Amino acid sequence: MFQDNFCKDTEHKVYTSRRDFLHKTGNGMGFLGLAGLLAQDGLLAPQANAASSLSPLAPKQGHFATKAQHIVQIFASGAPSHVDTWDYKPALKKYHGKPIPGGNKNRAAMGTPFEFKKEGQSGVRVSEVWPNLKEWIDDMAVINSMYTEIPSHSVASVMMNTGSLRLPKPSWGSWMLYGLGTLNQNLPGFISLRAGGSPDAANWQSAFLPGVFQGTSINTSSPRVEDMVRHIRSPYGAENPGLQRSEQRRQLDLVHMMNSLHSYRLKKDSRLEAQIASYEMAFKMQTEAMDAFDLSKEPEKIREMYGNTSQGRNMLLARRLIERGVRCIQVFAGGWDHHNNLRTNLRNRAADVDKPIAAFIKDLKQRGLFDNTIVMWGGEFGRTPSSQNLGAQEGRDHHSRAFSMWLAGGGIKGGQNYGESDEFGNKAVNDRVHIHDLHATLLALMGFNHKGLTYRYNGRDFRLTDNFGNILKKIIA
Repeated sequence: MFQDNFCKDTEHKVYTSRRDFLHKTGNGMGFLGLAGLLAQDGLLAPQANAASSLSPLAPKQGHFATKAQHIVQIFASGAPSHVDTWDYKPALKKYHGKPIPGGNKNRAAMGTPFEFKKEGQSGVRVSEVWPNLKEWIDDMAVINSMYTEIPSHSVASVMMNTGSLRLPKPSWGSWMLYGLGTLNQNLPGFISLRAGGSPDAANWQSAFLPGVFQGTSINTSSPRVEDMVRHIRSPYGAENPGLQRSEQRRQLDLVHMMNSLHSYRLKKDSRLEAQIASYEMAFKMQTEAMDAFDLSKEPEKIREMYGNTSQGRNMLLARRLIERGVRCIQVFAGGWDHHNNLRTNLRNRAADVDKPIAAFIKDLKQRGLFDNTIVMWGGEFGRTPSSQNLGAQEGRDHHSRAFSMWLAGGGIKGGQNYGESDEFGNKAVNDRVHIHDLHATLLALMGFNHKGLTYRYNGRDFRLTDNFGNILKKIIA
């Protein structure tokens, strides 16, 4: 591996031999390794253990104590129609087929084909497409005044998940992991679950944060754990199927050392660091992930409660990961781009997720996990209150000026509507909520002043909310 003069500084003419390198660094590395082993075994004093933890993913405290320890985002990509799911607008039925006053004269209003009824003790109106979720409305804060800038799926999705329209920035999960660490060092602290498809990796990227904080994307379309988690058997895949763990460990140590030399002599490469971090995590996951992702270990009654569907399995996986200390989970639940045939397509898509999400909430409650887990549902924007195609094929176009989301669980004051759109659902008008406001609120629920969670990059302090963000105090219990 090394030549006798492996390290040469051409500017200062400094030569370092392999023997000198090992002599100068060996003791330091040895003590670092010893400290790590002692910390894992709980043999360091509590103060020392907390203050000198070697892992950037070790659990940390936020700025203040809160109930919430986990976040599960159910990302309804494709943009659900707010006026057909959560935002009750009877005026649309009155003007159905006619231009909306003050709106586009070439577009006709489209009243929702679904009934809304008051549910729970709170009396919040819920669409009939949610026969199971309506049972938990008293735990939900439904925000009907969301808005964003650009009604383009890819741009708005990245905005929802990173708070940025332009520059590549860390996702909300990466920021949470950076600030809080995670509770299980043998599983990723931020996991993105998807049943097929290939969403933009920017939705779970760490960008300029160290690669260890990047989300781990898992395709759950196959029930085999080896197919879900790349490199789960070997950090270098099928070409080395017979490697023993000791050999894998030696290879990873060599990669880490070479990367350190590369970083010292040249510069840090965030993509390279993220890739090495994924190898390291895959190595750690070989035992724990085989158990966490094996749904056959769940009682049949529980699996039936969630439903044997891709969405049901993903929500059950999310619960198992929370139990094992994973900090942030993103569940892709797309299919909401209903430009036509909305009456049938929206009902069917809602039915796919209604039972699994309701089961997830119920399961969290019965296991004592609901009060420390934030559950969030919503898409990247909403849909127009007017129709693209009236008649049998009626549907709705993209719309960014008003849409709905809901939050439940850790620290959320449920049983309420927060904010309002106008009488047609065309524009957020009261208690308007931008994506930055949502992110500021999530950080507050997890124990952070959003202005104080920063990372210095390129000579500037960055944060998830940029220079914006107001906390939605009315939805915090």
